[in-house]
Amino acid sequence: MQQSYRRIIGAGLGLAAISYDSPAVLKNFAQRKNIEFPLLSDTDSKIIRSFDILNAQPQKGSATYGIPYPGIYVLNADGVVTAKYFEDDYKERDTAALVLMKQFGLRAEPTATVTAKHAQISTGISDREASMGRHLTLRLDVKLQDHVHVYAPGVQGYIPVDWSIDASDAIKPGPAKYPDSRILRLEAIKESVPVYQGEFWLERDVVIGIDRAVTPLLDSHGDLTITGVFRYQACDDERCYLPESIPVRWTVHYHPLDRTRVPEDMQRK
Repeated sequence: MQQSYRRIIGAGLGLAAISYDSPAVLKNFAQRKNIEFPLLSDTDSKIIRSFDILNAQPQKGSATYGIPYPGIYVLNADGVVTAKYFEDDYKERDTAALVLMKQFGLRAEPTATVTAKHAQISTGISDREASMGRHLTLRLDVKLQDHVHVYAPGVQGYIPVDWSIDASDAIKPGPAKYPDSRILRLEAIKESVPVYQGEFWLERDVVIGIDRAVTPLLDSHGDLTITGVFRYQACDDERCYLPESIPVRWTVHYHPLDRTRVPEDMQRK
């Protein structure tokens, strides 16, 4: 959240986090991580219980009893919850930047642009940094040449656009989200087909795996590269061309799990 704090404030939004940790623990964490937004202490988990997000797995009396399921609530100016982002697996979490994209329409961070024969393909990503279990959103912005179309998913008898991601234990992609297509009438062959023309974009989420899966893939700077391929067949008013496969990539800086604990006298007993 700290990584996205300036974007959040710039969008006219506010940010606060709440946990079952004591004020002393939160102060220690904020100083160590240079946190600028408020960290609220709910030591008896009263607020956590009122939102029905108490993790029931820890035994009562244990150090982790009272911990919530992690997630993000979006509130309006009147304090009313308008959206929430939670995952079934507590080890996975949406990032604040992902919420900014999905909930408020902020653009992805641009990463690279590739010029192909009939299209310009730009890549973007919700976050420049990542850690274990984080959800990131990848984006492709495609700009086709004038009078060129490509076929949308669901077309029959033609090659549709396709976006694949190289999956592994370190990178787990979700399904690609394609925009609505338009129907193009091909008078020469008396057919109507779903196509994309001009500019369009695609998005898909990926989940970053655990440290031991990610670490072997990092470069000397601690960066993780996500790779994939965008495939399409371009046609113009007169002919269709050979299918193209365009390599695409996104690079994020990876932060291993922070295992630093607060001083023993602050730890929950």
